[in-house]
Amino acid sequence: MAWYAYCISEQTNFQQGRVRRPFLIESLKGVNTNPVQGFPCGEFVVIASEFQHGEPLTQKSATEHARVVSECFKVATVLPFKFGTVFESDEALRQAIRNNKKTFAESIERLRGKSEMLIKVTLPEGAAITEMLPSLPHKAGGEYLSRLKEQASRDRERQTKARALFVQVHKLLSPLREEVTCKKVDSGIILDIAHLIDSNGVEKYQNRYSSALHQFKDVEISLSGPWPPYHFLPSRGKVRTVNNHN
Repeated sequence: MAWYAYCISEQTNFQQGRVRRPFLIESLKGVNTNPVQGFPCGEFVVIASEFQHGEPLTQKSATEHARVVSECFKVATVLPFKFGTVFESDEALRQAIRNNKKTFAESIERLRGKSEMLIKVTLPEGAAITEMLPSLPHKAGGEYLSRLKEQASRDRERQTKARALFVQVHKLLSPLREEVTCKKVDSGIILDIAHLIDSNGVEKYQNRYSSALHQFKDVEISLSGPWPPYHFLPSRGKVRTVNNHN
């Protein structure tokens, strides 16, 4: 029997005592509306659904995956699995947990009582800099090289402002940990910032964010969460024997 895995947690969050057999979690439906079960592995439990080869995984499935993880996160510290993670058999699932027992235990302890908040900051192309450059000419020569130099200068200026925004966000919101990605798009630069915070401090964090909004000028900024700690899981190199469905 193959298993589609959503997340891993401590068994005591879902059972009063340890059990050896999979048990139904009646309040949840998983991908393709399959029943969700707890698959016990020692002190851990993998939240999973039975999975038949050939079952489709769609965008709707991704939403169903995230919903199961979020519902479990409401009652427990969870380590989410990547969407599409399938264990080919009961033994493959148990072996993966045994191989990563120490990493999972350390990660659950580190993330206990923690939540993730997501901030998206969009720095428009012309924000507090100058108007957008005209398109580069499709010819060689001094004019082309001059425009390339100007474009590079504008890119450096946007990157400098993006770094300054990141520092400002960190100073104002003071997360426990953070993960940041920066990408350039046609309309400017986007910063995706994940903050790890204490779950009992979510309201305080949201209030601090609301109070700080007026300090972010010429940018678009949005906040979402609390979420399970997707960005603060063990690094991929530390987790072994996880099979992904293609």
